Amino acid sequence: MEQVAELLKKIVPEIVQEVENRYTILQNIYFNQPVGRRALAGIISWSERPLRSEIKKLEELGLVEIDQKGMRVSNEGEDVINRLEDLLFYLKGLNPVAQRIEEKFQCRRVIIVPGDSDRDETIKKQLGREAARSLISFLKNGDIVAVTGGTTMAQVPRSMAPVSGFEEVIVVPGRGGLGERVELQSNTIAAELAQKLGAQYRLLYIPDNLGAEAMESVVGEPGIKEVIATIRQASILLHGIGGAEEMARRRGLSEEEIDQILKKGAVAEAFGFYFNREGLIVHTTTSVGLSIKDMTNIRTVIAIAGGASKAPAIQAFLKYHRPTVLITDEGAARRLLEIEGGTVNE
Repeated sequence: MEQVAELLKKIVPEIVQEVENRYTILQNIYFNQPVGRRALAGIISWSERPLRSEIKKLEELGLVEIDQKGMRVSNEGEDVINRLEDLLFYLKGLNPVAQRIEEKFQCRRVIIVPGDSDRDETIKKQLGREAARSLISFLKNGDIVAVTGGTTMAQVPRSMAPVSGFEEVIVVPGRGGLGERVELQSNTIAAELAQKLGAQYRLLYIPDNLGAEAMESVVGEPGIKEVIATIRQASILLHGIGGAEEMARRRGLSEEEIDQILKKGAVAEAFGFYFNREGLIVHTTTSVGLSIKDMTNIRTVIAIAGGASKAPAIQAFLKYHRPTVLITDEGAARRLLEIEGGTVNE
């Protein structure tokens, strides 16, 4: 595939942009269907005239179907989307980018989705789909799967078709709740993921930002204690990587506390721990569930984060811990190599 992509770029150099444009249109129709042309133009920030022309071509090719409710991707179009993912990966030269990140941070595997989720929210859905695929590839019946919350993590179960054969799997939230929207909380994501897997689940009804005294009292309750014990036996972990300021605000910290954390050089957060650019822990908050130190005992760790703005957070976290799989997008991957001071070809 890589050799074919290089040959195509030499013969038809404009092919990269053409393929990416049509892939973007098909992907956004697929994730938002049925969708009208005007709504789609707003989603992908295109003017309607060139979009109308591209959609007409895609309809003529049998890849898009249009009715009174809007546009849908045909079965053939869905197959084309899946096939284009690999081709676009190589057309955009993302293979050496993934390899360089693997070498620099000693990750077993890096998966890069074309695009930048800072610019296109649909990319988060693709990140979720890749995470779901990775999970299924590693999952064994009897595993305990821990998941964290957040906008990208919420896309993991939503992107999955129901599967079978995992009746003895238990899905659990990796942490307590952060008081954010219910659909973004780890409890909700764990329950939805369990439903798609046909698995069992356990929930943890504790805010993750309780004071130390209150936290100590609550975690001593037998029911809570049992759930936490199950969480700490997780064999697979799916987690996001957050920016320090973003996560501090999600945790409801005061402006004074946020300012103190940032003055310590924090750029990333995971599981209540804040990291500086060198991957050193500079601040911790009270939290319940998995600890950052528990990650060394987990068989498979799948880290998910995208968007160029997340690159410093990803860099910091990767210097602390090497996940089994890092799933990110092109924007974050290219920016990560830039701030790391390296290039693809060095």
